[in-house]
Amino acid sequence: MPKMAKELGPLDIKRAAHPGTHERNIWVQVGGVSGLILQVSPGNAKSWLLRTLIGGKRRAVGLGAYPEVSLAEARDRARQAKAKVRDGIDPIEERKATRAALAAAQRRTLTMADALEMWIEAKGAQIGNEKAIKYLRSTFETYAAAEVGRIAVSEIETRDILRVLQPIWLTKTETARKLRMRFEAILNWAAVAGHRPHDAPNPARWNGNLAELLPRPDAVAKGANQPAIAQADLPAWWAALAKRGGMGAAALRFACLCASRSGEVRGARWEEIDLEAGLWIVPADRMKMKREHRVARSPDAVALLRDLPRAESDLVFWAPRGGALSDMTLSKVMRDMQADAERAEQKAGEPVEKAGWRDLRTGRPAVPHGLRSSFRDWAADHGVDHTLAELALAHDVGDATERAYRRTDLLERRRQVMSQWSDFLHGRAAETVVPFPAPLAVRS
Repeated sequence: MPKMAKELGPLDIKRAAHPGTHERNIWVQVGGVSGLILQVSPGNAKSWLLRTLIGGKRRAVGLGAYPEVSLAEARDRARQAKAKVRDGIDPIEERKATRAALAAAQRRTLTMADALEMWIEAKGAQIGNEKAIKYLRSTFETYAAAEVGRIAVSEIETRDILRVLQPIWLTKTETARKLRMRFEAILNWAAVAGHRPHDAPNPARWNGNLAELLPRPDAVAKGANQPAIAQADLPAWWAALAKRGGMGAAALRFACLCASRSGEVRGARWEEIDLEAGLWIVPADRMKMKREHRVARSPDAVALLRDLPRAESDLVFWAPRGGALSDMTLSKVMRDMQADAERAEQKAGEPVEKAGWRDLRTGRPAVPHGLRSSFRDWAADHGVDHTLAELALAHDVGDATERAYRRTDLLERRRQVMSQWSDFLHGRAAETVVPFPAPLAVRS
C-alpha cells in the first residue's frame, strides 16, 4: 500500500518556501487528497497541482494559484477532478474545451463598431488612402453608429441594416449605397474570421435581400447627379474661367479639357506626363476603377501644362504653401465664379436664382465633377462614338468578355475627340476664340 503523505495545514502552506539552491520548481506533498501537490517556484510563487493517472498516463492538473485558492478549496478541486477521471472525463481537455468556447463566445460579441476598425486594419490597403478611410469612419459615425455600433456582429439582422439605410436611401442615395456595400464587406469578413456563423446569410447583401425592401439606387438617384453646366453656357463659362489666375483655376481648366476627375488632376505628377507625346498616364492606384488610364491631351491641354510654373515637388498642380491642392480648391473656384455672376445679375436688377452656371434640370450651381457630365452631353449631341466618350471618361465599356478581348484604348481617336471638345469650349466653332490667360507667376 503506498505511503500516505502527511496532511499539511494552512500555516504549513504559508511557510513553505523554495530552498534557493537551484532554478527548478519544487513540489510539496500536501496530503488529504492523494496526488495533491503545492508547487513552489524559485521566486516563491505557489500554485496547486493534482498528479494523477489519466488514460494510463501520469498527468498534472492545475488547480489554481495560492493564496487565491486556499488549501481547503484546493482539496475540494482535487476531489472533483479525481471524480471526473473516474467517470472517464479528462479535466485538462475539458478545461481546454471550456476556454475555447469562452474565446469563441467573446469573438461573437465583437461589436459592429469594433469590427469596422478590425476590418480597416485587415483591408486598409484595399479600401484606399487615408482620405477614403477617414470618410468611411465619418460616414459610419454619422449614419450608423447610434443604430448598430454597439450590436454584436453575430446578432446583426436585416432589420438593423434597414434602420441605418432607410432614413437616407432617398435623400443621400450614393452615401447609403456605399454604406450598404461596406456593411456587406465587414459582415463577410466577420463570418470568415469566426465572429459570426459562417453559414448565416449576410443581412446587408443586396440580391434576394435588401433589393426586395429598397428601391434600386439608380432609380432613386435619377436627376440627382452632380449639377452640370448646360452646353449652351459652356463657352461663356470657359471665357470667365480663363480670366482667373491661380493654380486652382489652372487645375480646373485642365480637368475640364481632359474630362478628368478632380482627384486625378490634383494628384498628377510630372513623371506621369509626356509633353512631346501629348500623353498623361494616370497610374492604377489613383484611378477609381483601379486600372491605369491613358489620357489623350489636346494641344490646348499641352499648352496649359507648358505654361505652368514648376514647384520643388513633382506635383503638376501644387498649393502655394507646398503639397497638393485640397479637394475644395477647384470647388471654390466654381463657387467664386458663381458668386460673381450672381452679384452681376443683382447689380443689373435681374433675379439671381437663374444667374451664373446652373444645371438645367435642378437649377443648382454647377460643380467641378459636373463638368464630366457636360462633356458627356456634348459628346452625345455631337455624334461622338459612345465607346470613345466612355473611354475618355475612364468608364467601363461593354461586359467583362468584351473588355477582355479589347486590345486598344483608341488613344488617337480619343485625342481627336478631346481636341474637338477644346475647340467647343474656346468657341472656335463660332469663330470667337478665347485665349488662355497669361502664364502663372510663381508665388514666393
